[in-house]
Amino acid sequence: MVEQLSLNNYKEKIADLYNRRSQTYDDTNWHLQICRRLLEYSQVSSGHQILDIGTGTGHLLLEASRIVGNSGRVIGVDISAGMLEQARDKAEALDLGNVEFQLADAELLNFPANSFDRILCANTFPWLENKAATLRLWHQFLKPDGLIGVHTPAETAYVGYVVFREVLARYGVVLEPSNRLGTFEECRKLFLSACFEVVEIKTEQHGSYLSLDKAKAAWGGNSFPTPGQPEKPLSRLSEAQLEQAKAEFEAELEARQTKQGVWDDVTTWYVIGRKPKNSILHTS
Repeated sequence: MVEQLSLNNYKEKIADLYNRRSQTYDDTNWHLQICRRLLEYSQVSSGHQILDIGTGTGHLLLEASRIVGNSGRVIGVDISAGMLEQARDKAEALDLGNVEFQLADAELLNFPANSFDRILCANTFPWLENKAATLRLWHQFLKPDGLIGVHTPAETAYVGYVVFREVLARYGVVLEPSNRLGTFEECRKLFLSACFEVVEIKTEQHGSYLSLDKAKAAWGGNSFPTPGQPEKPLSRLSEAQLEQAKAEFEAELEARQTKQGVWDDVTTWYVIGRKPKNSILHTS
């Protein structure tokens, strides 16, 4: 019997997207690289109790399992049954006894207070609908002096989508930034508002040059579901506006072209916050 969650329309689309991606998700080393860096910045060590939110096919969970050892434990949660199936198969093949999996909505988790030394979230946080409320929820699960580590692309990431956003803004269509969090300072304030302290954001650059045609393929916007945004933002424009906006979009990308191609900035943020040692539990 296939596990199922009761999800709203937006989250159903997310789950379906990753169910379809589950068979090929491991075809690139990109996700594994992100998870290893997040583990490093979050200072995971032997004996830690870890909550891996958006575990996917288990990249971070498997690495964390090795680090925490038999005295530690890693719980991986994900909204996609297909991704969890891949992760479980890997864990069973390695005969891991210190891991657990849950099919669950990251915004509706239920764990005892002060359960985890680390709460980690790679490649998932931008998908959340209510980020502020979810961070406050996760804060409850973290032990005092524990760390939360979240990975997200910067707002400047993905040149095609950045230019697309800028052009559509001129026509009154406002889209969220690539990371759905906003600026560096807005991201930091979000974590501080959830009562995390010593919020540090590590940055790394993973950009590369794209062909002009590939950069232009971003016209139409991100095809992924986005909370609170129109699925077809271009439908708000008249035929004349649409033609003019596309011309502006292509002209701006052409202006960025060099001999190597169009630079695709993929600045990556690793947000690290600490729960204060004297933290008082708030359940409301």
